[in-house]
Amino acid sequence: MSLKTKITLAFLTMLLLLVGVSAYTLYSLNRLDRSSRNVLQDNFYSVNLGQQMLRALDRMAAAPPAGLPQFRAALTREAGNITEPGEREVVDSLTATLAAYERNPGPALAGRLRGQTYRMIEVNTQALTRKNEAANRAATQQSRYVLAMLTFALLVSLMFVLSVPEAAVSGLRKLSASIDNAARQDFSASVPTESHDEFGAVARSFNRLLVQLQDYRASTLAQLLAERNRAASIVNNLDEGLVLIDEHRRVLLANPVAAQLLALPVERLVGRPADELAQENDLLRELLRHLDVPAARRAQEAAPLLTLAQNGEEVYYRLAINDVVSFNQALDKMEFVGSILTLRNVSDFKRLDQAKSNFLATVSHELKTPLSSININLRLLQDERLPAEERQRVAASIRQEVQRLQRMVGELLDVARLDAGAGIQLDLRPTDLAEVVRFATATVRAQLDDKRIRLALELPATLPAVRADVEKTTWVLINLLANAIRYSPPEEFLTVRADATGGVVQVSVQDRGPGIAAEHHDRIFQRFAQVPGPAGYRGGSGLGLSIAREFITTQGGRLWVESELGAGSTFHFTLPAAS
Repeated sequence: MSLKTKITLAFLTMLLLLVGVSAYTLYSLNRLDRSSRNVLQDNFYSVNLGQQMLRALDRMAAAPPAGLPQFRAALTREAGNITEPGEREVVDSLTATLAAYERNPGPALAGRLRGQTYRMIEVNTQALTRKNEAANRAATQQSRYVLAMLTFALLVSLMFVLSVPEAAVSGLRKLSASIDNAARQDFSASVPTESHDEFGAVARSFNRLLVQLQDYRASTLAQLLAERNRAASIVNNLDEGLVLIDEHRRVLLANPVAAQLLALPVERLVGRPADELAQENDLLRELLRHLDVPAARRAQEAAPLLTLAQNGEEVYYRLAINDVVSFNQALDKMEFVGSILTLRNVSDFKRLDQAKSNFLATVSHELKTPLSSININLRLLQDERLPAEERQRVAASIRQEVQRLQRMVGELLDVARLDAGAGIQLDLRPTDLAEVVRFATATVRAQLDDKRIRLALELPATLPAVRADVEKTTWVLINLLANAIRYSPPEEFLTVRADATGGVVQVSVQDRGPGIAAEHHDRIFQRFAQVPGPAGYRGGSGLGLSIAREFITTQGGRLWVESELGAGSTFHFTLPAAS
């Protein structure tokens, strides 16, 4: 049954009860009115006639003929108004007594007429009292009936008053509770469908809506979690430190790199005021100092470069600050919502820049030294008094310095070609590596003799040929020999050995120099890299080993170093054996 039908039936029932009680009350009132009217009309009229007859008797006693007509008229009317049992006999007795009185008037008959009249009045008075009591009893009974009907109507009305609004409100209350749960992101609290009325239909529709919302929320939540995890993975895997601060200067996000730089766990950073953290963290205090710079001035200035100490080395980070603004639809304007602070590790660029600066200084020095030597030697040659042998020595010195300049310019040209992407042009052919070794050692013989360094060659007679570019391989070996001579103390041994294993031929150049620390073994093969020696000598341009590795790697080989501080160095390179 629908709620509308329930309410209609309730009001219709109350209306019928009201009409029924009203109709019965009206009927009871009419019935009581008719009873009262009959009492007045019959009995009271008879009593009134009896009173008239008594007055007529009083006049008859004073003047006998005077009251007799009046008595006779009243008795006649009484004879037509007989309504009570026994009243007829009394009227008949009065009529007989009156006839006797008319024939023979006398006090005895007059007294008898008076007694019979009183008797007639008494009969009607008793009837009047009896009917009045009956009417009172009927009125009391009717009142009880009406009261019972009113009580019944009141109870039924009260039942409808209590049940119908509750039936109308209970569904709304359950629906409201479910809506509140849905507003709190709880879509599991469905509305019970206990009826088939309008609220039952609404409950079923709302429950279907909750199921759809739950499905939509689950799918949306899965997408949001996926997006959040993707964003978190991107942020956490950044090689830059990232800190997000809201408009209230509270840390919203910090990735692991930033937490490591700040030496604070992420849990201690996120959600705390940045100013409070800065009181105990120097780096964060420095970041906030740059953050406090006005945005317009910040855009004009260069990005700050911060120097940090990590693992005993100086590490350089470039600070970038970006203010985040968002459109507020409620206020219809753009507003500031926070700042993003990023710390980018620019140590490689800084070291490269420093290496290039050192390279320029070194190249300038390296170019200046031979040019100055050539200039001095040319002046000596201009002196005609110089002996012939001295002229030859001066000319040899000039030739050596020119070769040094040519080697340095060649290195620069090789680097320029590599940077331009031109690659290395190779002429690979079967090559006798022993001949390459002998040519390279002969080239540096003057340098060996100048430092009185003894050269030891360990070349097996059965050394196989290699597939290599003769010019590039010779250049690599000469470069390794020149470096070994440069760092070897005077009157020490320099060993060159070669052997074949597993289809490759390995060449080694061993010196007795100061050695190279393990942490610099990879760095010395980088461009512009220079490792200071014990005496402070920083070597050449820092390009030779880098170019040498490029030459050997391009030919399918490998170049590396084995060295310890104070134990000398051994440079190895391999080349594939010719098939």
